[in-house]
Amino acid sequence: MRAKITIISILVLLFVFGLSTFAQSLDQLMKKGDEYYKEFNHKKALETYLKADSLYPADWVLMWKISRAYVDIAEKLPQETDEEEAKKEAMFKKALFYADSSVKLAPDEAETYVRRAIANGKIALFEGIFSAIGTVNDVRDDTEHAIELGNGGNYTQALAHYILGRAHLKVCEKPYLLRLPLGLGWGDMDDAIRELETATKLRPNFRMFYIELAKAYIEEDEYEKAKETLLKVEKAPFVDEDDNALLEESKELLEKVNEELE
Repeated sequence: MRAKITIISILVLLFVFGLSTFAQSLDQLMKKGDEYYKEFNHKKALETYLKADSLYPADWVLMWKISRAYVDIAEKLPQETDEEEAKKEAMFKKALFYADSSVKLAPDEAETYVRRAIANGKIALFEGIFSAIGTVNDVRDDTEHAIELGNGGNYTQALAHYILGRAHLKVCEKPYLLRLPLGLGWGDMDDAIRELETATKLRPNFRMFYIELAKAYIEEDEYEKAKETLLKVEKAPFVDEDDNALLEESKELLEKVNEELE
């Protein structure tokens, strides 16, 4: 009897130890994928996250990180031919699938809605925002809900405000009376500026946020504010793979702003 109990105890210990080892391996995979992400090696990051997902499916954090990786890869894909365009759009839709899965798994986490807004935003821009009205409205709804939830940390909230501000900015490219019948009458330049300003406060020294805020100021002929914002781009540290391109864009915008101020 004692021998039988001992064998059962050993089996229980092995089972518990096995689960612990399994959990650690998932954590290691997640961290490895994050390391690839920080190195801008998005293909390796995606491979690592997908491997983790195959071992431990239905993890909401993995879902949004997989979505992020698909977006990062898709953004760099060419779209010169119909085949290339189809491949790029398909990857954005994969990003949407995983982001949507993340929302369903963790409906109280702001990060999930931000990632779904990003994926939908990429699809809307790819298809043309005035051809993807429902998608644009989804972007607005998800970012507003993420802001309402208020969790996820400063960067998550900054992204939510940035995406919402940019949505207002893009919608306002069409005159109000033309977009009103399309269901896009909610777009507002004051809201765009307010949301983008909030994003820069929550995450200062981030070039992407400064560029969009400067564009909003330029649209409203607030050239002094635009100049002040664009000068911050050059001083901001390099943290994103697109930062060099953003720096060049800021210099071009600054030249135009200076011409308006002369």
